[in-house]
Formats: sequence, structure tokens, C-alpha cells
Amino acid sequence: MLSKTILIIFAAFLIIACLLVIQNESRSWTTDIDSVETVSTLELVGLWETKRRFPSDVSGTLIIKQGNGEWVAEIAGFFAKAKLTGNEIKFELPGQKGSFIGNFETGRTKITGHWIQPPSITIGVLASPVTLTKYSSNIWQGNVLPYEDAMTCYLMISLGSDGLVKAFFRNPERNIGRTQYPVDYIEREGELVKLYAKSKDNRKGRLLAEGRYNAQRDILTLFLQRRGGTYDFKRVAPDGFSYFYPRGCLTVKYDYSPPPKLEDGWQTASMEDVGISRERIQEFIQMVINTPIDSTLSQENHGILIARYGKLVLEEYFHGEHREKPHDTRSASKSVASDLMGAAIYSGIPISTGSFVYKVMNGGKFPPELEPRKHSLKVEHLLTMSSGFDCDDNDPDSPGYEDNMWEQTEQPDFYKWTMNLKMVREPGEKGVYCSANSNLVGGVVSYAANESSLKLFQKLLAEPLGIKQYYLPLSPNGDYTMTGGARFLPRDFMKFGQLHLNGGTWNGRKVFTQEWSDRSTSGLVYIGSRKYGYLWWVQDYSHKNHTVRAYFAAGNGGQIVMVIPELELVLAFYGGNYNDVGGHTAQNVYVPKYILPAIVDIR
Repeated sequence: MLSKTILIIFAAFLIIACLLVIQNESRSWTTDIDSVETVSTLELVGLWETKRRFPSDVSGTLIIKQGNGEWVAEIAGFFAKAKLTGNEIKFELPGQKGSFIGNFETGRTKITGHWIQPPSITIGVLASPVTLTKYSSNIWQGNVLPYEDAMTCYLMISLGSDGLVKAFFRNPERNIGRTQYPVDYIEREGELVKLYAKSKDNRKGRLLAEGRYNAQRDILTLFLQRRGGTYDFKRVAPDGFSYFYPRGCLTVKYDYSPPPKLEDGWQTASMEDVGISRERIQEFIQMVINTPIDSTLSQENHGILIARYGKLVLEEYFHGEHREKPHDTRSASKSVASDLMGAAIYSGIPISTGSFVYKVMNGGKFPPELEPRKHSLKVEHLLTMSSGFDCDDNDPDSPGYEDNMWEQTEQPDFYKWTMNLKMVREPGEKGVYCSANSNLVGGVVSYAANESSLKLFQKLLAEPLGIKQYYLPLSPNGDYTMTGGARFLPRDFMKFGQLHLNGGTWNGRKVFTQEWSDRSTSGLVYIGSRKYGYLWWVQDYSHKNHTVRAYFAAGNGGQIVMVIPELELVLAFYGGNYNDVGGHTAQNVYVPKYILPAIVDIR
């Protein structure tokens, strides 16, 4: 009797167990995020990383030689005939692998020009400087160093407090985890892995990406659309090194040391030498290093530099960035257009802030039947973003919205595209942020000088500032596009701030006047609630019971070069919080809360 009872109980237990298994199997296939994740998905918990490089086919020594009445260029196994017109020499490699345009200097001992790098996965066409020196009677040679296009991706997978497997995606170059791949959930079914967004009601949303997990190799392969295809993610050991973290590890103790003096023109010193508290700055940098990376929205600092009294005293980098790696400055390099205008005026090019834009761009005459508002458009209106064009970069529906300029194919000349926009208000009436304005500044300077904006940048700014490596974005017809997106070495881009603090001079070389600097960095208009000068933002801070004025170049993601004249202070910040409020942390938090309180004395 007892054995029969035991059998009945055991049978009941089996039935209950089977029902539970069936229930769990059913729940594992539902799309409700309250479901319990399977053991196979839990096996993926941890940090995964990958990096894909998309190298240029062409780099290295460029040789241009003359022989038998012809000019021939050679680089990386490619050959092309070059064309010489006056002092200008140019060529294009077969297969659209790149091109070059340069000019012989007096005596033909040197060729100064730019290598034009074709577009890659994440970048458009870029121009970088190349100088060729005479090697023999008919040979000139120099070095081509293309911009390295790469995509770094991190996938953090963890078990949430609700028992669900969560994930988030980080990418320092473009922050596609914030825009294209806002991952929140991950599922695995055998080898198949799927990444999902979160819906508005906190349920599993749309499918973002999928791939496969190779358990034997412990590799997670994902397909990232429009980002180069497949990426093989490798697991990072719990105590492993990864630049997912600011300094590669979870815990790193920071010890300050002054920046090295290099051949870039910067004088260096220690913080104590210039009246800055070492203790406070050390605490600040330690705080940055300790920043928790727990979501797509976490702060992503790439570089922090401080100079005072003309001396660089702090230079720190994070997440794998370093002083020899060019950084995308985004819209912060709009301010370069203002400096180019000031340098052009100082050099004697027949242009001024009062010059009429349509007159300059039409060879000195106004186009016939030009509407009155366009007739009155002056260079100053472009510099202050108050042109009156139907253009607003904060409104995707605006005809002059920057993406519209890049995505259209009917007009490769961005200057003409901009001037064809309708006018919706009087020039000077209102400041409205519009990238087409800063780009047209470059066009006005170029037309007034009858030289390309590339050559003018090199001659009027890069050469006197000792900037030897840079990458400038080009429009479809080859103009330097001054909407932003130029790549500079961090120490080099910071020079534009020091140039203004010095009244337009860098290491004894005059670039523009003190009057130009004062005017361009003054609050001349308002864009929204913020003061704006000639493509420089202006902001006030409280410091030691009074107000100090700051002006700065600012770009998406946290690109800042800031000057506080009263304190003789220049700051530079670089970051990866693209299209996120974290891009405003430097000017809104770091400067008032950490940097200004560290200023000990005022000389």
C-alpha cells in the first residue's frame, strides 16, 4: 500500500515537472520581456569588444618625377601621369584610389600640396598635407599619411535585477550605440543571437542586429548594416584590459606628470608653475578615470588639456586616444572659418566683414535680378549665423539643414547650393545655427583670393601655427568644407585658442590682429539663449565672487577649445558623446565645478 502511494506521489511530481518544463519552453519563445532568459543566453554575459580597420590602399612615399617631357607620379605600386599648369601640378590614380594637387615653390626645390583620400566606411573625402622635396635633378618625394578609418565596438551583456539578460552597445568613433544601435535586450537561440531595442512601454522593441555565437571559439559575430558588415567580438576577461574603460582597467590610480615638450611649438610646465592646484586637478582626473561605464549614456571623455600663461600643463587621454591620434572636431572646426577670414584680411586679401557675399562670389558684380535681401547679405552675417537663409540645423525639415546639403546630388558646389536657398528674414535680423553659413565663409575667402580654400588654410593658418598633420573634409567638387568635421591632433587644435589669447600671434608669428580676435570672440548675437560671435560661442562663469568671460569653439560629442582671457587660460576637451547631452558636460560641469576652483592665483 505504501509503495503504491509513493508511486502515485512520484507520478504526480513528474506531471508537475513536465507542466513546468512546457510552461518554461512556452515562455522562452514569447516576446514579452518579463520572460526568463535561457541558460544559453546567460553564457554570453560579460564584456565583448572588436575593432575593424578600413585601411587606405595608398600610403607611403610619393614620388613625382620628370622625364622625356612627361611628369609621372608613383606611390604604393600605382602610377599616374601628372599635369603641370604654371606652378600647379596634379594627378589622379587609376580606380579612384586617390589624387594629389600641389604647387611648386620658387626654384622648384619643394612641392607643397594635399593628398586627397577617397571615402571609406565611416568618412567622406579627406585632404591631408604633403610636402615633397627635391631629391635629384628631376625627382621630388614626400610621405602620404592617410587618415586611419576604424570602428571600435563594445557590447556589454549583463543579468539585470529582473532576471533578464540586458545589453548595451558603445562605439567611440561615432556613438552608433546611441543612434543606430540603441541595444537593450539580447536573445540567443542555439547559434543565432539577436539584439533588440527597448520599446516605449519597456518591452522588447525592434530588432536591431543579429549574428551568430561560435561557442567553440568563443566569438560573437554580428552584422552591422552600413558600418562595414560583419564584426567578430571577442570576450574580455573579467580582469582583462580594455579601452571600454577610461584607462583600460576598472581601477587605476592617477599620478600627475607635466606634458612633454615636443616639436609642435608648445611650451610646457607643471601646474604649480602656473598657479593651478595639482591636488584639485588630480582629483578631477581621478574622477574622470573612475567614471562608471554602465550604459550608452555614460560620459565618454577622450582628452583633457590645460594651458595657462602660454604653457601646456595638463595632457590626459582616455579610452585609447592619444596625442598622436587625430580627433574629429565636428563643428568646433567651424571656428577655423572665422580665423581664416581674419588671417585673410590681415594678409591683404581684398575682403572684409562688410563685403557683399553675392558680389564677391560673382566676380565683383551683383548677379542680375538678385532679390533685395540677398543683395544686402554681408560676410559678417555669415560669421554670426544671421544670414537670413532658410536654413536651421536644429530643424530636419529646414531646406538648408546640413544633411540635406550632403545627401543631395544635383549640386556638387556647396557654395552655389547655399546661395540658391530662399531668404526667410532680413540679414542680421536673427541668429540661427546653420552650417552652410560657415562653409560659405570659406567660399568668400577663396573667391576673393582666387585660391582654393585648401591652399589658403595651409598657407594662412597651418603653416604659421606649425600644424603639420590634419585631415580636412571636402565637398563633391573638392572645396574644403568648413561645416566642421576636420581632424586635428589634440595639441594642434588647441593652438587656435592660444592664438586668440595671444591677440592673433603664435610664437612670434602674426596671423590676425588683436582687433579681429576681440571682435570675433565677443557676444554679437544670440543663437537661442546663448551668445555668439564670429563662429565662436561666448559664455560667462562665476569665479571667486565675480564673473569671467569665456569664448569657445564647440562640436558635437564634446569637442571644446575654450579661452578664459582674464585667467590667461586655454582648455581643450575631446569626447565621444555624439548626439547626446554628455557632449555638453565639459563647458557645463567640468569648467565651473573642477577647473575654475583649481585656479590658485591670478598673475
